[in-house]
Amino acid sequence: MRDDTERLRDILEAIERVEKYAPQGKTVFEQQELIQTWIVYHLQIIGEAARATSQEFQARYPEVPWRDASDLRNLTIHEYFPINLEIIWDIVENDIPPLKQQIEAILQELI
Repeated sequence: MRDDTERLRDILEAIERVEKYAPQGKTVFEQQELIQTWIVYHLQIIGEAARATSQEFQARYPEVPWRDASDLRNLTIHEYFPINLEIIWDIVENDIPPLKQQIEAILQELI
């Protein structure tokens, strides 16, 4: 069974993969379906990995928005209508950078 540290590494890896294409900007993101799919897929991974961390671990690090991160998966998988690219891009620009900093800090503490 995977432990919480491995889940954090999954989150960090997915963030780094989002960052691979995010610097191309919002216009390219909106125009390129492949980039949209890439980013949405990795947001799903972030959400799934966050959801899979133990409650004890989440309680130990309450500054991390675990619920919001978990909701990424639901937002992208259970959406009955087309995914709102504005919301996705807002997450990429505003939520992912601080999440990355938090995850990196926790991993440094654990290593």
